[in-house]
Amino acid sequence: MKKVYLDHIADTPLHPEALETMLPYLKENFGNPQSLHSSGQQAQQALEEARENVARLIHAQAAEIFFTSSGSESNNFAVKGLALAQKGRGNHIVLSSIEHQSVLHSAKSLEKFGYTVSLVPVDKFGRVTPEDVRKAITPDTVLVSVMLANSEAGTIQPIKEIAEACREQEVLFHTDAVAAVGNIPVDVTELGVDALSLAGNQFYGPKGSAALFLKKGTRILPFIDGGIQEGGRRAGTEDVAAIVGLGKAAEIAMRDWKKRQEKVLPLRDRLIRELPQRVEHVFFTGHPESRLPHHASFCIEFIEGEAMLLNLDMQGISASSGSACTSRALKASHVLLAMGIDHALAQGSLVFSLIKDTTEEDIEYLLEVFPPIIERLRKMSPLYTQYLEEKKK
Repeated sequence: MKKVYLDHIADTPLHPEALETMLPYLKENFGNPQSLHSSGQQAQQALEEARENVARLIHAQAAEIFFTSSGSESNNFAVKGLALAQKGRGNHIVLSSIEHQSVLHSAKSLEKFGYTVSLVPVDKFGRVTPEDVRKAITPDTVLVSVMLANSEAGTIQPIKEIAEACREQEVLFHTDAVAAVGNIPVDVTELGVDALSLAGNQFYGPKGSAALFLKKGTRILPFIDGGIQEGGRRAGTEDVAAIVGLGKAAEIAMRDWKKRQEKVLPLRDRLIRELPQRVEHVFFTGHPESRLPHHASFCIEFIEGEAMLLNLDMQGISASSGSACTSRALKASHVLLAMGIDHALAQGSLVFSLIKDTTEEDIEYLLEVFPPIIERLRKMSPLYTQYLEEKKK
């Protein structure tokens, strides 16, 4: 059976060059970076080289990069740490209604400490308007967080303009850029953000490798207490191998991003164009132009996403339905609902995400096997039966 993996928004394969760079730190170079002997200092040097590479990827300074274990941790660190550091100034947080659960739940947990949270709406494409953010900010607002790109709809946000709105009112601005960094050019100086989250497994780095960019001079409370690591902001012995792999993946992304984009764009556009032509009642989701280059998302009417995923998997095709962090929840995506998509239709969401190794044959195979799957599932769907009966009237 042919195997086609199209769930790279959840994870990308580890780049061979990144793996090769990591191996010595999984074997003979095992020193603790905080140790003063030569083995420890060798590990410390590797960490700082990785920090430089990650900083260059997003046009930051090395001292502004703090390593974490995941995008979710980076988001928790940013939302909680930045808000709590400004407790004396105010207690209001502004988020978009389509943020990742790690941002939404972090803000919700702060409500127990007296914070209030406002959610800014999005349009039918999943876009936030800077004006809506500006209106949501109050004298008590201490933090705004809006993601750079959405992993479920693929939509890229006008972050530079939103950051300007925050700067006008002297409010800190964080962006969850996990789905974006390494896949599109990201310049923190140009965007004007105060904090930004990224994760290595989104651009061919290892799982468990991530970072938070924190603009120089921005106050934040430590997320993990107990040590001097990461400038005293995140205690715990560093995962040197993962961090080294992240640094190498960042270096490769700087070198290859344009070539990767040129490869996946035509394949993505073909999928967006032809899937609705081959199957009726298929609706494209997200912004048609301002979107991630490797991302194609749809809602298929009358069928639940889980049924489609299982049937696709039986044909050797891996895809996703909603965020990887909520895919087992069996609930309609809060992102799609916020975009105004009907609850029943949102249940039938599908996301296909490509990488540099995706081929024309992979897309052709998906387009061939998908229509029979949908036809079979719709024959078992009471919603589709009801639709056909009403159509006859």
